[in-house]
Amino acid sequence: MAFLRFCLALCAPAAALAAAPANLGITVGALDNPFYQALVRGAVQAARGINPDVQITSLSANFTLSLQAQQMQQLIEQKVDLILLGAVDSQAIAPWVRKAQQAGIKVVAVDVDAPAVDGTVKSDNLQAGEVACRYLADQLRGRGSLVIQSGPPVSSVADRIAGCRKALAAYPRLRVLSDDGDGQGSSWGGRKLTMEQLQRYPKLDAIFTINDRQALGAEQAAHSLRRPNVLIASVDGSPDIERALRRPGSIVASACQQPAAIGAEAVKLGARLLRGEAPASRVVIVPVQLVTRKNLTGYQGWLGNPPPANPAGKPR
Repeated sequence: MAFLRFCLALCAPAAALAAAPANLGITVGALDNPFYQALVRGAVQAARGINPDVQITSLSANFTLSLQAQQMQQLIEQKVDLILLGAVDSQAIAPWVRKAQQAGIKVVAVDVDAPAVDGTVKSDNLQAGEVACRYLADQLRGRGSLVIQSGPPVSSVADRIAGCRKALAAYPRLRVLSDDGDGQGSSWGGRKLTMEQLQRYPKLDAIFTINDRQALGAEQAAHSLRRPNVLIASVDGSPDIERALRRPGSIVASACQQPAAIGAEAVKLGARLLRGEAPASRVVIVPVQLVTRKNLTGYQGWLGNPPPANPAGKPR
């Protein structure tokens, strides 16, 4: 019943919500990334549904901590009442979270964890790594070798890698050759790292990357080195990965997030906090789904209807 009440509240008509936030600030990893574009779009739509007159400032930190710190200070000086924070470093951003809260601003983390925030909305990143790596293992029939590519120092990356390792534990004949290479969450970084790994491991069978951009770079490297049989799986379910799955190539799967839903749920959670309500949970987990060539025709993409959000700790 508690979960049902949460869902009913979460899906309540926007007209039933009070006109808060009045001034919304958003700072995320990089606004040239389609994931964050969709997240911000979802947040803006939700905020304007609650308050058509809301003032919105959205900022791109370019995955740079010093820039995000400046942006947090800017939003504090603008006297926003709610900040959606996509931290570029899950721990180092802590002083600016505290500073915002001391100014009376509610801070909701989006996509990744951040210390001592008022709430968090994120994908089930453990599940994402688990389903992607289980798919790779099954495609390899439980045998062979694989590398896990890491990325930026944020909780989502750590959770995806942990989920991948959890899945692979059931396949003792599948060897993990490396799990500490940093592909930087970018196409360029993924290509550079994969070039190195393919040359180091001539019998490498599969690669798990922590996001789609990195996967696209990894596929470019595999193509350049004429290693078309290397299988690649990732996390995001981006429009670019949809296009990649429509053609032959090394990319075989992606655990799909719902960034627009994350942004919208974060605004709704922040609005409740601003009204002094006690939400069913201050951590909202948005489930993922795996997309492959086999089920691509049924995948609705980032703009489709998302699976229902889930308060942390509640069964699905």
